[in-house]
Amino acid sequence: NQDPEESFKKTVEVDRLIDMLGDANDKELTDFNTLLVAIGSLSLSLSQLQKLVVENVLAFNESFWIRLAARTDTCKSVDDKRDYEELALSVMSIVDRLVHKTREKIESSTDVLKEILKPVVDEVEEIHWPPQDPEALILMEKELNQRELEGQLDEGFLAEVSAQLRQAKEDADKPGLEAMLQKVLQLYASRILSKRSYAKKGNEVLVAEQFLETIIKAPEEEWNKLLMNGMTLGKGEIPPEDLYAVLKKRIERTLIRTEGGSYQQRVLTEYLKGIQSRAEDIVQVLQGRK
Repeated sequence: NQDPEESFKKTVEVDRLIDMLGDANDKELTDFNTLLVAIGSLSLSLSQLQKLVVENVLAFNESFWIRLAARTDTCKSVDDKRDYEELALSVMSIVDRLVHKTREKIESSTDVLKEILKPVVDEVEEIHWPPQDPEALILMEKELNQRELEGQLDEGFLAEVSAQLRQAKEDADKPGLEAMLQKVLQLYASRILSKRSYAKKGNEVLVAEQFLETIIKAPEEEWNKLLMNGMTLGKGEIPPEDLYAVLKKRIERTLIRTEGGSYQQRVLTEYLKGIQSRAEDIVQVLQGRK
């Protein structure tokens, strides 16, 4: 049993650590590969959040998590609560990787991409797109999701995919490869953007946000059907203007929450702009302009 003064001091210390972690996490991506490589080589290239976690790893005890949960529960805004929840996930992920994966050899971005694409590339590395076996896409998405959970889909990975996609477009003789790499980026964007929901405000369901989130989670091949069935010009109840408004807001949020000029920012915003462009095309079709 601690006396009240000692308990108060410890709470203040934990609060200070939570505040520092929150500030560091505000606009940083958690690059686990960089973290582990840096630990292995005693490099100083860690991000601010990663440094704080490494330096304070012994502080992440039961008291820390109880205090973080208490602060999360007392948040006045939904966004603040989501920030704390995201911070908790980031810290837990870094600590977990630090404890369990420090000595593992980290695969290169090229190796990670190869593993993700393995289900849709045959034994002689011939590309068949779309895959003849529908199960292949499911396996590809499953592998991508697992790699994302392990923190391996970092800026290096996105740069690798983007570089290969750019090369495939320039070569113009590998449409299957281009479509396959584009699918990787779409799956990535869908997964990352689906982590945050803005479809509820208190007990109120924001139908336009909910509709957008349905599209974000859906495969690109299903967008046309969803848009036609969801907008008022088709069979639905969402005015196009409402969809455009929530898309604009989501793009703004993405720009704020990602590093300026990063591959992640580019991939996520392009995905959202792709939805907007498709919606505009569908509106023109439904209005008889195309």
